[in-house]
Amino acid sequence: MKRLLIADDDAGMRAALEARFQRRGWLVDVAVNGTEALEKFRAGAHSLVITDVRMPGRDGFELMREIQTSSSRTAVILLTAYGCVPDAVEAMRNGACDYLVKPVCFEKLELAVEQVLRRAEEAGKDTEALIGRSVAWEQALERARQAASTDADILIEAESGTGKELIARLIHRLSRRQSGPFVALNCTAFPETLLESELFGHARGAFTGAVVARPGKFESANGGTLLLDEVGEMPLALQPKLLRALQEREFDRLGSNQTVRVDIRVIATTNRPLEAAVVEGRFRADLFYRLNVIPVSLPPLRDRAGDIAELAEYFAGLYAAPGTHPRLSAELVARLEEHAWPGNVRELANFVRRAVALSHGGEIGIEAFAHGKIPPSRPEWKPGLSLGEMERQLFAMTLESTGGNRARAAELLGVSLRTVRNKVREFGLPPRRNYPSGLRTNRDTSRDKEQPCP
Repeated sequence: MKRLLIADDDAGMRAALEARFQRRGWLVDVAVNGTEALEKFRAGAHSLVITDVRMPGRDGFELMREIQTSSSRTAVILLTAYGCVPDAVEAMRNGACDYLVKPVCFEKLELAVEQVLRRAEEAGKDTEALIGRSVAWEQALERARQAASTDADILIEAESGTGKELIARLIHRLSRRQSGPFVALNCTAFPETLLESELFGHARGAFTGAVVARPGKFESANGGTLLLDEVGEMPLALQPKLLRALQEREFDRLGSNQTVRVDIRVIATTNRPLEAAVVEGRFRADLFYRLNVIPVSLPPLRDRAGDIAELAEYFAGLYAAPGTHPRLSAELVARLEEHAWPGNVRELANFVRRAVALSHGGEIGIEAFAHGKIPPSRPEWKPGLSLGEMERQLFAMTLESTGGNRARAAELLGVSLRTVRNKVREFGLPPRRNYPSGLRTNRDTSRDKEQPCP
């Protein structure tokens, strides 16, 4: 439930605001002055503070500064009966999300709250992307920031779970297109027969069931950024039309001869090298060069020395109950830093979320995990180790990290489910029932039932 703090020395205003927001599902705390408000803020976990500017003792400006020092994520809206331009300028310069003059129009206040929360939600989407101080991660972020200052198309290459979409959103937010839409399309989510319609839209009657005309992702992203997630899975037959749309920034809707022009920036992502796909004939070379104007490579978590502890602490706070922030024991952090994390940041987030859910408050140690099972340590790959043994260790480690979920392991490794099944048989790896359920990811595993290999 969203939690709101209202600070105002006017009893009538406090009561009116409290009743209004309670009816809309907020958990509301009230305070008669800035000092009391600060005490209640420190005791709770408020996502929004609405405060009068002029109050006895600590005023609204002082309260706002104290709140921002404690929590940069909490939004503050200032109210005053003495509105003037200098006060409004000072309020916004010092970090207020909005500034309204009394008597307050409740409809305007609710609109301001809605806009504040939407901005906070958008800003929070790439918070995770900014965490980390390792050299490899700082270099990747610097490249992303440089790319954001241009309008060129971008290709992000990285393993699954490294945060490709988060970086794409960060680039959009830092670009001149930040006020435009950010539209994402997963190229693996649609069959070939529907993907063209999703990309370019369709005219009425273009195919059975097309009862109305519908714009595609290219049109929806006009003026903003279009993310083509896992573009390497784009069907070969559709790639020429995508290439034309990228080169000309124009296309025809499916079933229509009317050309549509758009002004967009395209960011494409892939979890496997596209150059190899070009060599294999699965991806057009001209399309690869058109997308790869500015390449951005994200390091896997195993190469981000020192970032694992910071990320784990972030996720512990993110998934904790309101008003709490559990600590991770030194022993647990040390073990997390030893793990290879084949699923990268996504796997770490799931692991910490599970640890928080199973804990009983206080410090989280190794014993909080189901069955006391700890992630396997980083494999010992030394000079002279055969490629076959390295492959066996990688498949074994990935399956153990997913609790034996072969479909999830196939996704992390970038191979087919059939390949995983064949490797399990080839290397003599344990069947799924031998893995502890406590380590399985929170993912539907219904499609990963044991079946004989064809």
